[in-house]
Amino acid sequence: MSHEIRVAVEAVYRAESRWVLATLIRLLGDFDLAEEALQEAFSAALTQWQREGIPANPRAWLVSSGRFKAIDALRRRTRRLFAPGAADDAAALSLGPPSASPVLDASEGTEHEIEDDRLRLIFSCCHPALSCDAQLALTLREVCGLATEEIAGAFLTSASTIAQRIVRAKAKIRDARIPYEVPQGAALPARLEVVLRVIYLVFNEGYSASSGSALTRNELSQEAIRLGRLLVELLPDPEAIGLLALMLLQESRRTARTTARGDLILLGEQDRTRWNTALIEEGQRLARRAFAHAPTGAYSLQASIAAVHARALAAADTDWREIVQLYDLLVRAHPSPVVELNRAVAVAMRDGPASGLELIERLAERGELADYPFFHSARADLLRQLGQTAAARSAYEQAHRLTRQEPERRFLERRLREL
Repeated sequence: MSHEIRVAVEAVYRAESRWVLATLIRLLGDFDLAEEALQEAFSAALTQWQREGIPANPRAWLVSSGRFKAIDALRRRTRRLFAPGAADDAAALSLGPPSASPVLDASEGTEHEIEDDRLRLIFSCCHPALSCDAQLALTLREVCGLATEEIAGAFLTSASTIAQRIVRAKAKIRDARIPYEVPQGAALPARLEVVLRVIYLVFNEGYSASSGSALTRNELSQEAIRLGRLLVELLPDPEAIGLLALMLLQESRRTARTTARGDLILLGEQDRTRWNTALIEEGQRLARRAFAHAPTGAYSLQASIAAVHARALAAADTDWREIVQLYDLLVRAHPSPVVELNRAVAVAMRDGPASGLELIERLAERGELADYPFFHSARADLLRQLGQTAAARSAYEQAHRLTRQEPERRFLERRLREL
């Protein structure tokens, strides 16, 4: 096999494998069979493309080849399990003799339908009948193509646990006959909300890892952004646009968020010349587009807040008045303790640390964020600014106890040394 063909097949695998898998799942109706067919198709490509050349439409070739391989596998299983003649049960799936050169058949779908297969797969993986953990694991495995070990590392659990979640999720989809489709009409908003939440959870784990030695996991953030782009392209809902804008604006700050040795740099101390202006421009454009639709959703409001930060050439130029106003809208429309915490920090920046601390102490009385390390670190920062050193030290220590990420732990240790 020539080096050029191997490189070409590897490039096609990186670019097309998730699309091919999504279509094979639609055609075959089975996750595991589709995954086997995908691997068989790429194995065939290594041999046949060497002999026949790379096809004009590699994705269609791989889809047809994978389907032929799956039909062959079904025939072999049927012959082993049943009497002679029972193999005809698999014949209805066949496009032709297994030796035929694969081409895109009308029964496999139009190009537009194949494009939509990725969207169908996302909605299947994020079906509300599955637990949140299962949705995340299945999406990362089947849609993003991450290995089981990579998913386990991202969420601080074992590969066997992740594998079990994926197996159970696939079984649930099969046994409950969860349809492989994008829901229509009144069912779409609720289902879309789940999909957006899963994509943002993937992004957040990549943007600020929940544990480990590094602040970020770039591959997870990039996968989430790729899924966000796909969703906007195929289903341009205002909240999907808002989520993509939010992710792009946050991602624009990645390289400025850490020192060369991986230590955390706060937003107000970052070198803004290192922010990615192309991502900022795209994110701001999308944020304006999303905000124009009423009622404005949670992701669109958060994107608008991120856009205000992105407009400021220096931290001192940040329009905290506008940010607080946007948080006021967000708290009313989509209340949550974390949103209230972020609003309190913005109020502190606008009106002074005492005003922000008053709001945070009210949150403390409710106890909803007692196990949230960023609550304690935000409270500690305001106490430190007000000269309440002993209370600040206690809050920093509590944040340190709850934090599982090394860069954040080192940051909190520096704060404690400064006190």
